[in-house]
Amino acid sequence: MRSDAVRGDDGVLRCPWALSTPEYVAYHDLEWGRPVQGDQAVFERIVLESFQSGLAWITILRKRPTFRAAFDGFSIPAVAAYDDADRARLLADPGIVRNRANIDATIGNARAALALLDQEGEGALERLVASFAPVPRPRPRRLADVPASTPESVALSRELKRRGFGFVGPTTMYALMQALGLVDDHLRDCAVR
Repeated sequence: MRSDAVRGDDGVLRCPWALSTPEYVAYHDLEWGRPVQGDQAVFERIVLESFQSGLAWITILRKRPTFRAAFDGFSIPAVAAYDDADRARLLADPGIVRNRANIDATIGNARAALALLDQEGEGALERLVASFAPVPRPRPRRLADVPASTPESVALSRELKRRGFGFVGPTTMYALMQALGLVDDHLRDCAVR
């Protein structure tokens, strides 16, 4: 069976979604599927994945620097302390996706994350998310072999919701698992390992 991996202009085989823009190539080659360290980095990925829901990832990727600035570098304590003035500031910021429900969920998620860190200490968010990593499986050959969600992403979604997080559905959590390298969905013939 053939793989869906595609050879780019540079001769390198990659997942086909990565070839449409230079930003995608860089994200695919240098970041997607690679572990991050720290609660703040995990929180950033949760926020960005939740904002991506219903949009093309390139939209979020291109707005990422502005998201970082708007959300104080994704500092959990800073975002958890946001008030109505911060909410209004974010809703007026054309550099981010100005969706009230997403903004409210981000503030609520920071508060839930801060409560988790207060209860279980530094690294608690990173450990919690990583604890739902599935048993490694063979890399997919085709894009059609990549699931939208898994039992593990359903369980992670359920646990985060139980802890007060929002906009963390199973599909969004599977995308988070991919981004964090908890699952390896680079196609089998993709050069990135």
